[in-house]
Amino acid sequence: MLPLSPERRSSRSGLLLIVDSDLHQSTDRRTAVDRNEVLLVGRLSAAVEEHSLPSGDTVTKWRIIVRRRQHRKGAALTDSIPCVTFDPETAAIVRGLKPRDYVEVTGAFRCRVFGPSAAKIWRYEVEVSSAKPFEAEIPEPEAPPGPDDHSEILRALIPRQVAYLAPAS
Repeated sequence: MLPLSPERRSSRSGLLLIVDSDLHQSTDRRTAVDRNEVLLVGRLSAAVEEHSLPSGDTVTKWRIIVRRRQHRKGAALTDSIPCVTFDPETAAIVRGLKPRDYVEVTGAFRCRVFGPSAAKIWRYEVEVSSAKPFEAEIPEPEAPPGPDDHSEILRALIPRQVAYLAPAS
């Protein structure tokens, strides 16, 4: 059975709902849901690159730096995720950003194969369908502690004067 054309509906909360047209019957008569949707929020790592293809299309490439959750004390791990788009409107939005600017992109995960059959090169990237600058919410700084809040701790940290004994002559 061929998959039906996809139909998407949103719930009241804005989340996508799975509808009958998303369900595909496989050859072993099992029903499965196939999804290839990516949402990334991160920082642009460097300037955007554009390449003209022999077909006349233009591909726009960039990388997004996404922080991982800390799994060790003090370790700040990041992933640099390659992104591409063939859409001129999406490319214009990304070109308008500077390196280190936050961006939110949506798209699909792709595997591309390049080169001759004897030396294939496999590349994984996100093919971006939409992008927008991401305005990160900066938390407001906490109020500084009052004078009585930490007086006991501060008193313990202040060095005490010690009587100095001069050597006898």
